[in-house]
Amino acid sequence: MDRRVCLIVNPSAGAGRAARLLPDVEAALRAHGLSFRVERTTSMEHARELARGARDAGEIAAAMGGDGLTGAVAGELQGRDGILAVLPGGRGNDFARKLGIGRDPVAAAAFVAAGKEQRVDVAEAGGHVYIGILSAGFDSDCQVIANSTRLPLGTFVYVYSTLRALLTWKPARWEVTIDGARHEFSGYSVAVANSGVFGGGMWLVPDARIDDGELDVVFTHDRSKAGFVRGLTKVFKGTHVHEPGFELLRGREISFTADRPFAAYADGDPIVDLPATVRVRPRALRVLVP
Repeated sequence: MDRRVCLIVNPSAGAGRAARLLPDVEAALRAHGLSFRVERTTSMEHARELARGARDAGEIAAAMGGDGLTGAVAGELQGRDGILAVLPGGRGNDFARKLGIGRDPVAAAAFVAAGKEQRVDVAEAGGHVYIGILSAGFDSDCQVIANSTRLPLGTFVYVYSTLRALLTWKPARWEVTIDGARHEFSGYSVAVANSGVFGGGMWLVPDARIDDGELDVVFTHDRSKAGFVRGLTKVFKGTHVHEPGFELLRGREISFTADRPFAAYADGDPIVDLPATVRVRPRALRVLVP
């Protein structure tokens, strides 16, 4: 494999963490003998443009930022000959976590140099590709709070936003169709998972596979707020799946809506307003893994 690399960096990722670690990452890439160029993003659309350029030049597109940047780059590479490498420089770094890469982008340079290629699934909704989990409902309220806070909380911002959102939360009524089968329930959220992990290490679907050609669909049914918080304390270990109110289904095409407006978020960004339809794109992305 030709290991020429375009290093696409979001300097503001992780509250400047990516920018601070960039010189060390460049040194690590040189130490591994890689030929590379560095491109700093100014927007997600700019990141997509850079990913297209890397793909067309036959370069590995190495995304150094958070899951939003990784998802944006992946969206331009999937279904084509482009190859993604992930250098975790953001706040959550959940896709890197799922791939077994960890949180250190300097150490991850080794996988750019010598990692093996794996084909993985991606999901698409509203014309946008995502790699992690799309969710709406209570999760939408949490994301608004998490994305707007300026408190220096790191990954704990997701716990903070959850507790804040609970103060005013009221259950929603959901209608969901999975591969033609209709479901209705009252509760907190619907999530459609590819990788199964989000929110800075929340293993919503701990056994999710990213190469099985299906998506995992989570219904979080109505229950007391105290019960919801008990489940939240277990989600970082994935043991919440045995809690009341958690229902897991699977499918290839999922359509859903609620009784009030929500934006569906994926990879940390709002990508479509409800109603939404999500489809899997099996093994559409080439990615370097340990």
